[in-house]
Amino acid sequence: MMMVEMSSVSTALLPVTELTDHLRLSSGFADDGSQDAELESCLRAALAAIEARTGKALFRRGFSWHLSHWQNPQEQALPVAPVVTLDSVKLVSRAGAETVLDPQAYSLRSDSHRPAIVATGSLPNPSTGGSVEIEFTAGYGLDWHGIPADLRQAVLLQAAEYYEAKGTGEAGMACGVAVLIEPYRSVRMRGLSG
Repeated sequence: MMMVEMSSVSTALLPVTELTDHLRLSSGFADDGSQDAELESCLRAALAAIEARTGKALFRRGFSWHLSHWQNPQEQALPVAPVVTLDSVKLVSRAGAETVLDPQAYSLRSDSHRPAIVATGSLPNPSTGGSVEIEFTAGYGLDWHGIPADLRQAVLLQAAEYYEAKGTGEAGMACGVAVLIEPYRSVRMRGLSG
């Protein structure tokens, strides 16, 4: 399994000004903006850390997910939430020939933690050596204000942690971030079969 971002978050969408204010960096001087590249780097690292811990895409963007086979031919959980649209599902042969599945053969089960592709019948398996490629759009907001407020606060706290620890290599999870992101983490439970 391999997931790839089809597009990255634009620099224009990153809350550099909000992080500058959060850190109480000085403004109104000739060197305003001199820290923007460092702040952007800290914000990208914070977004990546929070998305990895929660399994949620904060900014809306496209993803491509490659599987060698379906885990279940009736339903396949998707690796990130919230999924907005299923853009395409393809079977790819070992030689690279693509067969796009009819969108009538499946639907999206929206779920805040475990969205899934649900088959109307059964999802066809790829040929030997082939794969499945699922393209979808996921994420809370098209811009910073479309992301839930508690996740925005977690990003700012974590980015500040990275900024303040620069050069020391001692940045960890910022105080309070775990509490803010806890409602967004999916609980995975395994039952005993008997």
